[in-house]
Amino acid sequence: MDAIDAVLVNFDQRRQPELIDSISHPLPHHLRHRLAELAQPGENELAHMMSLDVLMGRTFAEACQSLLEQANVSPQLVRAIGSHGQTIRHIPSGPFPTTCQIGDPNIIAEQTGITTIADFRRRDMAAGGQGAPLVPAFHAAVLHSSHRSRVVVNIGGMANISVLPSHPANKVIGFDTGPGNVLMDRWIERSQGKGWDENGQWAAQGTIDEQLLANLLQEPFFHLAPPKSTGRELFSEEWLLTHLTGRERPVDVQATLCELTASTIAQAIMRFSPGCGEVLVCGGGAYNAHLMQRLALNLPGVPVASTSKFGIEPRWMEAMAFAWLAQRTLSGLTGNLPAVTGARHPVILGAIYPANSR
Repeated sequence: MDAIDAVLVNFDQRRQPELIDSISHPLPHHLRHRLAELAQPGENELAHMMSLDVLMGRTFAEACQSLLEQANVSPQLVRAIGSHGQTIRHIPSGPFPTTCQIGDPNIIAEQTGITTIADFRRRDMAAGGQGAPLVPAFHAAVLHSSHRSRVVVNIGGMANISVLPSHPANKVIGFDTGPGNVLMDRWIERSQGKGWDENGQWAAQGTIDEQLLANLLQEPFFHLAPPKSTGRELFSEEWLLTHLTGRERPVDVQATLCELTASTIAQAIMRFSPGCGEVLVCGGGAYNAHLMQRLALNLPGVPVASTSKFGIEPRWMEAMAFAWLAQRTLSGLTGNLPAVTGARHPVILGAIYPANSR
């Protein structure tokens, strides 16, 4: 919830997707605060959601327009916008599995004049899937190797992995491993008023609280078999506070939360990709040097690098993935991997909001 990542991508079937330009469009503090509040149960949620749906739609459109101005590209040259939306609830299990991303795509299409594809997750859920993660399909398309098995780790608010076996007979799998940056971001904001721990510098100054870590690791989600996905509904500030005594040093809590992210990712890799030859990291977490160091220490003997090694900057991976999913939707191609999400079959994802005829 720190910013909107927007990318301009060219798709040519003869080569890899080409990143033409990119922009990180900051979210105002008041908007981030309202979104964080809406991600948890509260009063008058429907009214708050409706107003934020409009505000986020306008903000997403502004981000797209800023990107096109920066790239000096006319909207008429853009085939479509793939808008993930801002997740405020993700409830993949129970009698009424559903997910909710806001940022009205009608507004995006109207303000930009560009066809917009949105609501990518719910068709997969209608087919019995978790609706997440969806990015492993893109990882498989652009980072698969026939020479060595790879795991791609996406560390955003939540962390997820894509297991890419080298042998074509083995299926790609992927799932959420648990919190990525979300708990670290919330804790440093609570403790120091900062939006994130720059380069993991604060966490590096602390000492891992082994008892606290052991208590956090007892969370049942970590022990579930995939397919599985999660969100702020579970891994929230309130979840963390229930495990604290109040006697911990704040810097040690930050160090422990960093280790929680690193260790749960590593445990998932060792369990579901024991022959992994290489780990590639994308998402904001790839820029946290301390987190990357802790991840490498938890995976002895396995090379850990960012996806920039293969020409894809980590911060733009997920945005590129949803551009790719939008392109597949417009082409009538499926976008989910049932082995990843648990869906009964592949489906075409998303709803199309056409631009006005020109």
